[in-house]
Amino acid sequence: MAARKPLSDLRSHLGYRLRMVSNAISRSFARVLEAEGVTVAEWVFLRVLHDAEGIAPSLLAERMGMTKGAISKLADRLTGKGLVDRSSNPEGKRGQTLALTPAARSLVPRLSDLADRNDARFFGTLGPEERRVLEHLLEKIAVEHELTTMPVD
Repeated sequence: MAARKPLSDLRSHLGYRLRMVSNAISRSFARVLEAEGVTVAEWVFLRVLHDAEGIAPSLLAERMGMTKGAISKLADRLTGKGLVDRSSNPEGKRGQTLALTPAARSLVPRLSDLADRNDARFFGTLGPEERRVLEHLLEKIAVEHELTTMPVD
């Protein structure tokens, strides 16, 4: 009987370590956002919409790498919170456009600052060159595996 190869330790897997760090960063940010009354998915939606004012839900879904149904649910929640307005397509075509309300326009910069602080909290231990290397390596992996869906959880 052939000897079995010993099992690798969990900590020897980069994916394990990456997930450990990612989970901590995500949980921390989710708690901060919860205090502001939004979820991570809602924050991502608001941040993308901030740069794409008056966009069709289908185009927003494409940009975020989400389904139209998921975008619709997020839009419904954010409309209910008074952060997103839906209007008829101005070109008279069937469909809608989504836009931030004035309340959301003032909220997004505050949330962006909180995101920056969360990043600084976790990545502040890295020097500028280490951060550039990490960004490069993560981008290289994302490109190689065609990872285009925005993380929302």
